[in-house]
Amino acid sequence: MHPPAITTPLQFISFYKFVQIPDPDACCALLHKITQGLLGSILVAHEGINGMLAASGEALDQFEKSLSEDPRFESRFTGIHFKRSECRTQPFGRLKIKHKPEIVPLGIPDVDATSKTGIDLDPEQWRELIAQDDVVLLDNRNSFEFRLGRFRNAIDPGVTNFRDFSRYVEEHLDEWKSSGKKVAMYCTGGIRCEKTSAWMLDLGMPVYQLKGGILNFFEKLPDAERDWEGECFVFDNRIALDTKLRETDTTAADVYGDHPDEVWRLQRAERLNDSE
Repeated sequence: MHPPAITTPLQFISFYKFVQIPDPDACCALLHKITQGLLGSILVAHEGINGMLAASGEALDQFEKSLSEDPRFESRFTGIHFKRSECRTQPFGRLKIKHKPEIVPLGIPDVDATSKTGIDLDPEQWRELIAQDDVVLLDNRNSFEFRLGRFRNAIDPGVTNFRDFSRYVEEHLDEWKSSGKKVAMYCTGGIRCEKTSAWMLDLGMPVYQLKGGILNFFEKLPDAERDWEGECFVFDNRIALDTKLRETDTTAADVYGDHPDEVWRLQRAERLNDSE
């Protein structure tokens, strides 16, 4: 079941940036100072920042301004893109700011997404590309996310842990190269694709990627349902959004319940709800 509905208006933002951060611990300390009263999760690593927060619109406006303009961050986060949506339930129960080895784990060592990435396409360009016959369209998310919703004609690489996607790519790379296929991939917010595409460039495979991910596609295109079927899973208490970025009635049990491989995810979701 969903957590109780909120009684005061809340908004949600997600954001990330691959950028060199020499002292992640010092960055975390500064983030604690500008997130008073906010709830959510921010990960910081030498390779960048990745966050999701919920609060009033005014509080989020102030956070965005501080992250982008506070001189203590030395302009590292200037130009960062924030994706925002409304909340029907409280997405988070607390605030977590952590120093991690990576802001998105791929199970591949020494991938540098701060200096290179794939070919970014805005939502309109993406729509044109995936309508072509010579495109391999990869869903760069977990299989349970794919089952809930996907771009039409997308391929599910069968990901149950983060190493599965790289294994699928390695198994099909020569085939894609020899056939001259264009490879396009997408994920929820864009971060996983940016890092994966940096690794695929090292393999000699340029990749098209949806700038800002699925959520940006929904935000920018009022008729996103032309290309998308189902809902989009989000990793917070809202569980899933429709193509208008509205929270749906889907529950964690709906997402995981019928699949034995996902029992642990359902149990984790239930524990988080109980603890929050």
